[in-house]
Amino acid sequence: MAKKKRKPRTGQHQLPPHVKEARKAVAEAAAWKPRPKLPQRRVILAMSGISLLCIGIALALWLPSYYLVRDLRSRGVDSAATVVDVDSKPKFVKVRLVSGPRAGDEVRMSDYAGMYPDTHADASLVVTYDRDNPSRILARAWVEDPPANLPAYGTSALAIICFGLATAVIWRRLWILRTFGPDEPVALSTADNKPSDEGVPKMNP
Repeated sequence: MAKKKRKPRTGQHQLPPHVKEARKAVAEAAAWKPRPKLPQRRVILAMSGISLLCIGIALALWLPSYYLVRDLRSRGVDSAATVVDVDSKPKFVKVRLVSGPRAGDEVRMSDYAGMYPDTHADASLVVTYDRDNPSRILARAWVEDPPANLPAYGTSALAIICFGLATAVIWRRLWILRTFGPDEPVALSTADNKPSDEGVPKMNP
């Protein structure tokens, strides 16, 4: 009679599921690296807020001066003037027009990004004022060749620096979150979340 072939026992060399999970958890814990400290959100918000504030200040210094010079170039009226009063607290320059249709009028000169021409009382100036709004008045030299807007340059540079730092911090935070795993090894986190067997009665076979 032919001998029956014995079927191999498939369950002898297979590990129980909990042993496989334990080995996998140990391997993940061995490969785990501590995650670098994340940049705080309040730091990102502070940098973003400072950059937005600087952008707003820069625009407030750029736009009024730009439109003032543009309007005076398009519809300005030149006039000789004499400096009547100069003061620094608050800072202003007051002139009297001595030629043109508004001769005899005394007006305060407009500031250019918070700056006024360096002058003194009784000095002579050639000014340009707005035909539609004579209170908008600058020295003609500044209308033809405006001075360097240093306050706007400074705030613009500060805004760019703060915006760049905020962007770099945001990218670093995203890179850390995508590159590194959780704050603690998976084995520890799963062990902490695993329900305890204490108090559960064991069933005898």
